[in-house]
Amino acid sequence: MKHILKLILLILIVSACSDNESLFFEKDTTDISIIYPEISGLVNEENALLTLVNRSTNETVNINYGNKINLLPGLYDCHYESIINYEVEGIIVKAQLLGSSFSVKLGKEETSFSIETYLFASKNDFIIREIFFTGTLRSTGKQYYGDGYVEIFNNTDHILYADGIALVESDFTSTQKYDYRPDIRKDTMSIQALYVIPGSGTDHPVMPGEGFILCDVGIDHRVANPNSFDLSKADYEWYDESNSPSNMDIDSETVPNLDKWYCYTNSFWVLHNRGFKSYAIARIPIGKDEYMKDYFYKYSYTMSLPAGNFYMEKSAYKLPNNWIVDGVNCSVETKRLWNILPPDIDAGWTHCGYTDSDANRYFKSIRRKFLYKTVDGRSVYKDTNNSTNDFNTECIPSLIELQRTATDAMGTPATIITYDGFTPVSE
Repeated sequence: MKHILKLILLILIVSACSDNESLFFEKDTTDISIIYPEISGLVNEENALLTLVNRSTNETVNINYGNKINLLPGLYDCHYESIINYEVEGIIVKAQLLGSSFSVKLGKEETSFSIETYLFASKNDFIIREIFFTGTLRSTGKQYYGDGYVEIFNNTDHILYADGIALVESDFTSTQKYDYRPDIRKDTMSIQALYVIPGSGTDHPVMPGEGFILCDVGIDHRVANPNSFDLSKADYEWYDESNSPSNMDIDSETVPNLDKWYCYTNSFWVLHNRGFKSYAIARIPIGKDEYMKDYFYKYSYTMSLPAGNFYMEKSAYKLPNNWIVDGVNCSVETKRLWNILPPDIDAGWTHCGYTDSDANRYFKSIRRKFLYKTVDGRSVYKDTNNSTNDFNTECIPSLIELQRTATDAMGTPATIITYDGFTPVSE
C-alpha cells in the first residue's frame, strides 16, 4: 500500500491596500497529497521542496515545506522533490524522490491536488542527447522533409552496446487527451513507430562519452536543399518500403537501415515536425515475432465535438515502461494538455516552438544540457528524468553547428560550436 502524506501549504493573505488584493488566495491552507512509491524501511525525509510554475505568467515559486507564500489563482505545473533515507538490509540508503502534477487549477474553490512521486535512479544506459524534428526550410520558405535525426549518447563511464536499441514514437499526442479504454498508460507506452538497431549483442560498441545518429534519410541533403546539411555519414537510418508510388522513401547507399518492426503509415515515417509526440529508446528483451504477436493494443475512446459525441476505435502497439531506457515528452505551451510518458521516465517536457505551427521552430532542436568534462575529457550531460530541467530548447542543431550550414531560410551559416546549444566548445 502506498503511503500518503498530507502536506499543508499555508497561503499568506495580502493585507496591504492594493487594487490586486482580490487576486490572491482567500483560503488559509491548501492540502497537497504526496503519494509515495512502495518504500519499506522509510527512516526520514529531508529538504522537501515544492515548485509551482504559473502556466500563464511562467512565474516560478519555490517553497520549502512549512513556509508561507503568496499565491495567485491560476493554472500551475507543480513539482515535488526531496531526499529520503530508508533502510535496506540494515543499511541506510539515501535517494532522491521526485514527482510532478501538471495543469493544476488553483483558486478560491480549487485548493487540493495530489502529486505521485517516484525514486529517481539512473538506468546507467544510453540517453537521448538531441532530437531534431522541426526540419529545415527551402529558400522559398517551404518545409523540407527528410533531414530529421535523433542522437543517442553514452553518458556512462563504461562501454555500452547499441545492438537492439529501439527508437519509438508515441501513438498518443500531448495536445489531445481522452479517456482511453483500456487505460494502460501507467505501465505501458502506446507507440506508432518502432525501429531497432540490428546486431547480435556486441556488434556495435559505443565508448563512454560518445554517441551515434539515427536519421530519417542518410544522404547529403544540401544537394536537394542548400539550406539543409549532410547526413550521409549518419550511423543508421529508418527506411520504409512505401505502398504509395507518389510518396516513396529514399534508401541511402552509405547509411545502414534500422530493422523496422512496426510503423503506422503505409508511406514513410517522419518525426512529428510540430513536436506533439513523445520519443523513447528501449531495450526489448524478446524477438520481433513474439513482440508483434503479444503486444498489439486495441483501444477506444469517445471524442466530444460540437456536433456530438463519437465513439472511436484505434490500434497501436504497446511498450512496457520497464523496457524504456530513456524518454522525452514534447509539446507546445499553447496546446499541451498532458505528458504522455509517466514521471519515472520523464517528469517534465520540452519543446521547439511556443505555439502550434510556430514559424520560428525550423532549424531548431532540443539538446540535453552539458554539465562538465571529466579528468579524461569525457563530456557528461544532465539526466534527472525531467526534460524540463534536462534539455535546452530552441537550439541550433549540433550537426548544423559542426557543418557550419544554414540556420534559417536565408542561408545564414552557423558560426559557433556548442556542447548543448548554449555552452561553447573551446577550440
